Amino acid sequence: MLQEKKPTPFFDVKTVNADGRPITTWDGMEVKPDGSINEAVDSDTILIPPADATDTLPAEAVSWIQNCHSQGTHIASICLGAFLLAKTGILNNKRATTHWGYVNRLRQQFPLIKVEPDQLIIDNGDIFCSGGSNAGGDLALYLVAKYCGEKVASQTARMMLMDSDRRYQSTYSVLQMEKHQVGKEVAQVQNWLDDHYNKEITVDLLAEKAGMSRRTFERHFKNATGNSPRRYLQLIRVENAKQLLEYSDITFDEITYLVGYEDSSTFSRMFKKTTGLSPNSYKKKYYHKPVL
Repeated sequence: MLQEKKPTPFFDVKTVNADGRPITTWDGMEVKPDGSINEAVDSDTILIPPADATDTLPAEAVSWIQNCHSQGTHIASICLGAFLLAKTGILNNKRATTHWGYVNRLRQQFPLIKVEPDQLIIDNGDIFCSGGSNAGGDLALYLVAKYCGEKVASQTARMMLMDSDRRYQSTYSVLQMEKHQVGKEVAQVQNWLDDHYNKEITVDLLAEKAGMSRRTFERHFKNATGNSPRRYLQLIRVENAKQLLEYSDITFDEITYLVGYEDSSTFSRMFKKTTGLSPNSYKKKYYHKPVL
């Protein structure tokens, strides 16, 4: 009689915090870790969970992460955990991402980090970041593939009913700049663009509305939003095109015209570069059929 083979896990997962004591989450749930950071000094990978952007790390936790990284440990963050990771300094001059709604804040608080808001997963070789909380699953699959191979990752994705090919969070984002954090002139231009994005618009026109020279305006706008005025306008047009694809039955040629372009082929390429999906693929995936 054949004996059932006992499975051998690829990973030995443990939860730790600074002192090993139970913690209470913001919604009142008590979480008991497996131990303290002092019991995990030989970790191969440290995964920093989602957090609040204003959270801090105890000094001993910062030192632990820094020391582990210097000894070859891989470090990864999920969602706003990127802010905690950034506070250790090991993300300086590295690429990073976080939830799309907080990329500007991450960029402003940590100017030495190369923030890439469109990316769902960032791989610096030994430091990893992922977008929103749900992207933690994408990061987990990515790390499974990195450590165990594509076959194991594919089997895991099928077992967990997960998409294994998500790479961009711009597909899901809504253009939502934190206008209260920018200067009055830039916010004024942003508000004007919200209503006039489908018109013929030049950077010179926007600079005039801000009451600045073109060069000064472009510098202020990029510092405030993380995008050039031209790219910001493209993002607004793509976002409105996404809404029309999701909730209307009009053709992409018509959508192109409605958002301010004349050449649907050029806009289609821009749409795919921004969202990671062609307009047709986006329509198939996200279209909401009207209820009659």
